[in-house]
Amino acid sequence: MPLNPNTAAVALPGLPDARSRRLRWLGPALGLLLALGALYILTAVYLAGETLLAGALLATLALAGWVYGSQRLYAWRYLFPGVAAVVIFVVFPILYTVSMSFSNASSRHLLTFERATRYFLDETYAGEGRSLQSSLRAEGGGYRLRLQDEEAGTAYETGPLPLDRDTPAKAKAVPASGEPAGEALPLKDVIRLQPALKALTVQMPDDSELRSTGLRSFGPVAHLYRQDAQGRLVNQQDGSLLTPNMRSGFYEAADGSAVQPGFQVGIGWAHYARIFTDEAFREPFLRIFGWTVTFAALTVLFAASLGMLLAVLLTWEALRFRAVYQTLLFLPYAVPGFISILVFKGLFNNNFGEINLILDALFGIKPAWFSDPLLAKSMLLIVNTWLGYPYMMVICMGLIKAIPADLYEASAVAGAGPLTNFFRITLPLVLKPLTPLLIAAFAFNFNNFVLISLLTNGRPDFLDTRIPAGTTDILVSYTYRMAFEDSGQNFGLAAAISTVIFAMVALLSWINLRAARVTKEAS
Repeated sequence: MPLNPNTAAVALPGLPDARSRRLRWLGPALGLLLALGALYILTAVYLAGETLLAGALLATLALAGWVYGSQRLYAWRYLFPGVAAVVIFVVFPILYTVSMSFSNASSRHLLTFERATRYFLDETYAGEGRSLQSSLRAEGGGYRLRLQDEEAGTAYETGPLPLDRDTPAKAKAVPASGEPAGEALPLKDVIRLQPALKALTVQMPDDSELRSTGLRSFGPVAHLYRQDAQGRLVNQQDGSLLTPNMRSGFYEAADGSAVQPGFQVGIGWAHYARIFTDEAFREPFLRIFGWTVTFAALTVLFAASLGMLLAVLLTWEALRFRAVYQTLLFLPYAVPGFISILVFKGLFNNNFGEINLILDALFGIKPAWFSDPLLAKSMLLIVNTWLGYPYMMVICMGLIKAIPADLYEASAVAGAGPLTNFFRITLPLVLKPLTPLLIAAFAFNFNNFVLISLLTNGRPDFLDTRIPAGTTDILVSYTYRMAFEDSGQNFGLAAAISTVIFAMVALLSWINLRAARVTKEAS
């Protein structure tokens, strides 16, 4: 008898249907897959040498398992993703930067001690014996390497090698039986597979090892260095020694010369001491710090003042076409900032910029905006004010709209004018809620790298410093130049400067917040 379609989907009590059973196992199955994927990523990060990052990921994974596996922490299941994101993307980068500031990390010291040691131990040189001619043949999705000793008339072959997918570290060769099957690969394919062949070591029947010595040859090789009981590296060709120096981060020869590559070592507070005690470094650092504070403070002052002024004008009820003015004045904020910066860079061009063409036509002057330090700083403030005032204008308009109209009506009855209304009513009531945004704007402009990099790149440079630094550099752009444009690319020193910048911004923000709180309590 056919089932009633209205009752066919109803499950009898105590007899769960197949769909509910599948759904019951769906959650644990997905959790297991995610855990396996996370463990795979964790293993890959650890094998890549990033121990600190692997530890952070392991701790996060363990906490995730604890939170989502315990009924007592049920409420934390909704908070954990956000907390984990903050730890991984905010806290961990800060800790990583701080830890790097205590090391000698630079372009000359990129590897860990273990990886630098392995680099030397993997170096080889041509050993005694003659080279064998080599040829490659495709076979069953892999490649078979054939080695021919033409003088002795013998040949050897390896098993199938998956050179396209995974390069084996070592392959055994056995005496070849008969003529090779198939045609040898053309030279263009051999060149394509050359990186894999370079990494391949062939073990011969007599336990000797051969490595690639050319496009069509394999020859005997020997390791250039071996490590003795004291951790020194012994050159097996000439017997010379390389001794690791854990202070300089180099292996050093007997005459004290450093041998590349270097390795990272801890140097304590040396970078911080250099920042505050090295005269060659301290003088530009202090000047740049002073300009950074001035730049951030003046930018906030000018942008907030202009935004407040325009907001007051645009909230005037008698102003005609207010919507049109609001749209036009908000446009600078709608255009991407980097485009506006590049447009202004063209406008301020010394020879062909429209600003200098107008000034030359009116007053006969062509200011050197990019060459004169004072004019370059003024240009930065002008452009940054242009980029920042629309945000302040919109915020102030909203705050002014929230002020009760009764206050202005009472002020009008008392005979007060517009200035009195502004300084006695508008400004005090707007400034309190605006203070946190001003502090945030100060912190943002303290690290406004994009403006400096695109408009002046920190130039014009100081002429009395040995370290590359510019008169319009702020601390973050100075750090960038130190880390990536200096010939040494001193990442550890840049990390120390970044840590100092972070501490300064945090301290200044805390002082501003305290001052705002004291002002609020006093009022």
